[in-house]
Amino acid sequence: MTEALTLIPLDNVDPAMVEALLDRAFEPERKSRTAYKVREGTDWLPGLSFAAINGEEHLVGTVQCWPVALTDPEGRAHPLIMVGPVAVEPEAQGTGIGKALMTAALAALSPQAPLPQVMIGDPEYYGRFWGFSNAHTLGWHLPGPFEASRLLARTDNPAVLPREGTLGPWLR
Repeated sequence: MTEALTLIPLDNVDPAMVEALLDRAFEPERKSRTAYKVREGTDWLPGLSFAAINGEEHLVGTVQCWPVALTDPEGRAHPLIMVGPVAVEPEAQGTGIGKALMTAALAALSPQAPLPQVMIGDPEYYGRFWGFSNAHTLGWHLPGPFEASRLLARTDNPAVLPREGTLGPWLR
């Protein structure tokens, strides 16, 4: 990156600006995607969600994290954190902004009791930098179409992840 980048809590940014950035990064039809159904009815987690502001004080990227749960076949809900979307202005993609946002979000997790994280994304990229993998998600279902190879999870203790279940909002 050639410009200075500042990461700030996402709740310090006008929600309309965030929505406009998401539209530019992913298209306005993004809300029909399965990831939106997984987190439907929940609010993003302020302590784990960040915005990237460039040297000109323009919003150039965001990452949001959401409370979700994997409900196992016995009906037990296993809380997880859904990471994403990671949105970067189209002309700024490939400059390290998304990587900085992901690193900030994951670093903000509580080291005393970090919940497993889940996301839909590129397994090579998210695996290489942050240890996400689809090794434990192949028996998981989502409330809409998805590519099984792109459903990724990350945890220090894979034994806490059920082999089967349905991912959806965590409505505590």
